[in-house]
Amino acid sequence: MLQIKDFAVENMTKGCVTDEVHPKFTFALEGDAKDANIKQACISVGSWHTNDVDQRATRYDGEKLSPFSDYNAFLSLVLDNGEKAESTVSFSTGRMDTPWQGEWISDASYSFTEKKVSPVPMTFRKKLELDRQVKKAVLYSTALGIYELEIDGKKVGDRYFAPGFTSYSSYLQYQTYDVTEMIKNGSTIMAHVAGGWAVGSFVFTRVNRQAGDRQALLAELHITYEDGTKEVIGTDESWQVTEEGPFRMADLYDGETYDATVDMSRITWRYAAPENLRISPQIIAESGAPVKAHEIFDPVSAKKVNDEIIYDFGQNFAGVVRITVNAQKCQKIEVRHAEILNPDGSLCLTFLRTAKATATYIANDGQQTYMPTMTYMGFRYISVSGIDESDIVRIEGVALYSELTETGSFSCSNELINKLQENIRWGAKSNLFDIPTDCPQRDERMGWTGDINVFSPTACYNFDMSRFLTKWLRDMRAEQLPSGGIPNTIPLNGYGFPATMPRMAVDWWDDACVNVPWAEYQARGDRRILEENYPMMKKYIKACLFWAGLFSFGKKKYIWDTPSALHFGDWVAPDVPKMSQWQGRAKWTATASLAHTSHVTSLIASELGLGDEAAYYEDLSNKVKDAYVSVFTDGNGKLTGEQFQTGYVLPIYLGMFDKDTVKKAAANLADMVKTNGYKIGTGFPGTPYILFALAQNGQEDVAFKMLENTDCPSWLYEVKSGATTIWERWDGLDENGQCPISDDGTDMMISYNHYASGAVGDFLYKEVAGIRPTSPGYETFSIAPRPGGSITSAKGTVETPYGSIVSDWKLEDGKMTIDFTVPIGTRCELVLPSREPESFGSGNYRVTG
Repeated sequence: MLQIKDFAVENMTKGCVTDEVHPKFTFALEGDAKDANIKQACISVGSWHTNDVDQRATRYDGEKLSPFSDYNAFLSLVLDNGEKAESTVSFSTGRMDTPWQGEWISDASYSFTEKKVSPVPMTFRKKLELDRQVKKAVLYSTALGIYELEIDGKKVGDRYFAPGFTSYSSYLQYQTYDVTEMIKNGSTIMAHVAGGWAVGSFVFTRVNRQAGDRQALLAELHITYEDGTKEVIGTDESWQVTEEGPFRMADLYDGETYDATVDMSRITWRYAAPENLRISPQIIAESGAPVKAHEIFDPVSAKKVNDEIIYDFGQNFAGVVRITVNAQKCQKIEVRHAEILNPDGSLCLTFLRTAKATATYIANDGQQTYMPTMTYMGFRYISVSGIDESDIVRIEGVALYSELTETGSFSCSNELINKLQENIRWGAKSNLFDIPTDCPQRDERMGWTGDINVFSPTACYNFDMSRFLTKWLRDMRAEQLPSGGIPNTIPLNGYGFPATMPRMAVDWWDDACVNVPWAEYQARGDRRILEENYPMMKKYIKACLFWAGLFSFGKKKYIWDTPSALHFGDWVAPDVPKMSQWQGRAKWTATASLAHTSHVTSLIASELGLGDEAAYYEDLSNKVKDAYVSVFTDGNGKLTGEQFQTGYVLPIYLGMFDKDTVKKAAANLADMVKTNGYKIGTGFPGTPYILFALAQNGQEDVAFKMLENTDCPSWLYEVKSGATTIWERWDGLDENGQCPISDDGTDMMISYNHYASGAVGDFLYKEVAGIRPTSPGYETFSIAPRPGGSITSAKGTVETPYGSIVSDWKLEDGKMTIDFTVPIGTRCELVLPSREPESFGSGNYRVTG
C-alpha cells in the first residue's frame, strides 16, 4: 500500500519554526509497487500550489509568508499505476527579521575579569501579571552564553545548550517555545545563563570572553488572549537578575556545581540593565540540529575504590549523569568522569588535561534527583564520592547529542565488524554536538574541520545531516578569511595562530568547505547546499593555489610544498611515532588535496550549470595530478621518496595514475600492507580511502585482510580491546589495557572517542553492502556488493529522500543470493559477480548469481 512518509518542512516533520522566505518541502514514499513512478504531484500552502515537485527539495514560491504565523502544507500525488496518497505537515514562521521589542539585558554590576575560567552563572526572572484568559503563548529567546528556561520551576522545552554554538559575531540563533500550557497569572519565568562558548572558557588555551564581557539575555513572550487582544512581554529593566542562584559554577570543561539549598526568595536580586553587546549578530530562527537527551544507560557494574564508588556504564558517550539520592541538607556529592581506568581501578584523568569534568551537587533534605544541564562530559566511567552507596537510589547516564534522524544501518556475518559499525555510530553521536567536534572529554571539543572532512560520507549514510551541516557550513562561510583560507576549527572562537594566519589554507582540514557540501548533496540531493557554498569553495582553492605556487615554477607550481609546520600532513599515522613526522608528509598530502578539491569543485560547477568554470577546475586538477606523478613517483607506480601507505593511497584513489600504472601502484601498496602484517599505516588523509584503493584495483584480498585484522594498529584491534567508540590514536591502549604514553609532541593527545577513522564506514556501505548513489539523492543508484574475507553475508539499509534502499546478500554453496529494495521513483543498477549488470525500477526483488 502506498504511503507518504517523512513529509517535512526544512527537513523537519514536526515543530518547524523557520525564517526562510522560501522554505523547502521534502517527502519519501513507502510501497511495494513494481516499476512505479510519480505521475502527478501537488504541494500547496494557502493559495499557492505547485505541480513541479521534486522529492529532494521543492521550494515554496508563493506570497510572502507572514511572521509569527502558522501554516499547513498539503501534498497529494498519484503514481503511474493509479495509486494515490495524501499528507499534511504544519509549520510556523518565526520573527523573519521583525525588530525585537525586548532588549538585551544583563547584570551591570557584575564584572568578570578572571582568566581561563567561566563566569558565575546569572539567573534572570520575571513575574507575570495577567488579567485575561490566555489562548496562546509563545516564548522567543536567545542569549549570549547558554541558557536554561523554567516557568514555575519546570523546564521549558527539551533543548540543551541553547542558543547553540555559532559564529557569534555573524549570527545568533533564537529558540521558539509554545508555553501556552505553562503560564498563568502569577507565573514566574526564570532564565539561567552560563558562559558557554560565547563568554566562558574555551579551547585548550582556556580563553574566555570571546563574544562578550559577560552573559546577556534577550527574550519576548507573545501572548494572544481569548478576547483576541495581544501582548508582548520582553526583557527590559523590569526583569531581575542575580549571581546567587543554584548554579554556582558552570564550565564546558570543568563541569557544574549546583546548590539545591539555595532559597530563591532569600537571595539578593537586582534589576537588570540594558546591555550593549560588543558584537552585532543577525538573530535568526534555530536552523541547526539542537542538542537533546537521547539514550539512557544503567551502570553495568559498581565497585568501591578507596573512598569512591566507580560505576561503569558499558558505553563511552557524551552526556551527563542523572543521580537520585537520599541525602541531608548541605551534603556535598561529587561525580567525576573518565573514559578509561587506571590499573588500580580508579579513574584515569590524565588525558583530560586541564578539564576537571566534575559535577558537584550540594543536596537538600530527602530524596532528590540531579542532572547537570550547563555542561557535558565524554565518559564511560564515573566516580561518586560524598555519599554512601546505600543512599544512591538510582544512577543513570544520559546521552546528549544533536537531534539527528538515523538513516543507515549495516551488519554482516563478522560480529567484530558489526561492533565496529556500532562504535562508528557512537563515535559520531558523541561528537555531533551542535557542531562537529573532535572529542567530547578533554579541554578541546572544538569544531576541527579535518575530522568531519574525512568522515562526512559515512555520517551522511548513518544520519540525516542536512540541518546540522547546513548550519555549520554557514559558520564556515562567516569565518572564511578574506584571502580564502579557512580556520582549522569552525567556529573559530578563540583559537589563534596558525588558524588565523593571513592567507592560511590547510590541506585535508579546510577541504571540508568542498567535500562536506558535496557529501551532503550526494546523500540528499538539495542543490541549495552547493549554491550557498560554491563561492566559498572558489575562494579556498584560490588560496591553496597561492601556497602551491609560492616561489615555484613549471610543474612544481602545482606541488603544495610549504613549511610542514603549517600542515597536519599524515595526521596520527601509526607507522611513525612523532607529530613532526606526520607533518613532514605534508607535500604529498597537500598536493593530493589540491587535486581532489579542484576535481570536486569542477563537478559542483557542472551541477550548477557553470561549464566554463567546471572546465577550469578539472584542468587544474589534471595538472596537479600530473605534477604529483611526475615529482613524487618514478612514473611506473612507485614513490621515489619516503615509502608510506598514504603516499600511495591518495594518487590511487584520486585517479592520478593511468589505468595500467594504477594496478602497479596498487600492487606496491599491497606489498607494503602485507609486509606490515596487514596493519593500517595511514593517517587522516589516507584512512578513508585505503580499502577502496586496494579493493577497486585488484587487491580485494589484501583490503579485506586489513579490514578484518585484529592486530594493533587496526580497526578491529580497538574492538577486540573493548572499545565502544572510535579512538583518536590507533595504539590508544596496549594489550594490557593501558595507554602507552610517549613524548610525541602532542601534549597527551589521546582520546577514546574521536570519530575520524570511523570513515571506514563509507567502505562498508559502498563496497560490502554495495549501495552507492549514481545521481544526487539516490534518484539513481547502484547495488554492487563486494564479498571478501570471511564475510558470507551483509545487509545495508539507507533511508533516502525517495524512500528505503535495502541490500541484503548472502553466500551459500558458491552462490550469491541478494534481496534488495528499490524506492518508488528511483532506478537501481544491480551488479553481481559473474552476472551482467541489470536495471530495476521500484519494488522488492530477489536475485541469485
